[in-house]
Amino acid sequence: MSEARLGVIGGSGLYEMKGLKDVREVRVETPFGLPSDAFLLGTLEGVPMAFLPRHGRGHRIQPSDLNFRANIWGMKTLGVEWLVGVSAVGSMKENIRPGDVVAVDQFIDRTRNRRDTFFGEGVVVHVAFADPVCGPLHGALIEAAEEAGARVHGQGTYLCMEGPHFSTRAESLLYRSWGVDVIGMTNLQEAKLAREAEICYATIALATDYDCWHEEEEDVSAEGILRVLKKNVAMAKEILKHLAPRRPAPRKCPCQSALAGAIITSRKSISSAARERLGLLLGKYID
Repeated sequence: MSEARLGVIGGSGLYEMKGLKDVREVRVETPFGLPSDAFLLGTLEGVPMAFLPRHGRGHRIQPSDLNFRANIWGMKTLGVEWLVGVSAVGSMKENIRPGDVVAVDQFIDRTRNRRDTFFGEGVVVHVAFADPVCGPLHGALIEAAEEAGARVHGQGTYLCMEGPHFSTRAESLLYRSWGVDVIGMTNLQEAKLAREAEICYATIALATDYDCWHEEEEDVSAEGILRVLKKNVAMAKEILKHLAPRRPAPRKCPCQSALAGAIITSRKSISSAARERLGLLLGKYID
């Protein structure tokens, strides 16, 4: 099934994609269960696109319960090669103000017990992840954000916490001492799985608050985030409209061959069941 080239996973507040034309819903079954919701397929600025609300319509799924593997597998099944994750984040730097956009280029993992690989169960794969965001897509995203009129920060480290609770003040101050730029609950697993699926991935991080480290600002709360989100989501949609026609094509980045040389298990040791389960990813390397 190959129906889209650009994929968007919408986070808090971004549950639909205005401007998407010829829209239809598609439900995708995966070896890892069901994705968060039906995929919306259509065209954005003439580009075939697949949209998925990360938490489901109505925001039904908390971060720790997201089926990241099914979401990314669904995008791969639909033919997506460029994937953008949109996410609300807390700012850990004074100069990243609520309403700003951060084009994240690094991650730190503070999650626990999340399934963030397609492999295991008899298949060992170690993909390179030093640079977790696709360089060409990241550059196109920055250009699109500037064109849309966003106050954009062209790089930043995203600390991915478990949630669903927000940070303690001690944690927030610790993360600040590490030099992180933003904090969120979702995008790292998407980046890891997209790399395994050989999909280019980048993040639009929408700053909504100062977590709880800032002495002169109110502590982060769901109510406060929602106040800022409406404006942020409108900007995210504008950025995506500018991004769609300028996505890097054809792909020349390492993302497209991330599994080459990364499969450690000998081919003869990979079971027929594993070959069938993972054929979408491994077929061109083990057949």
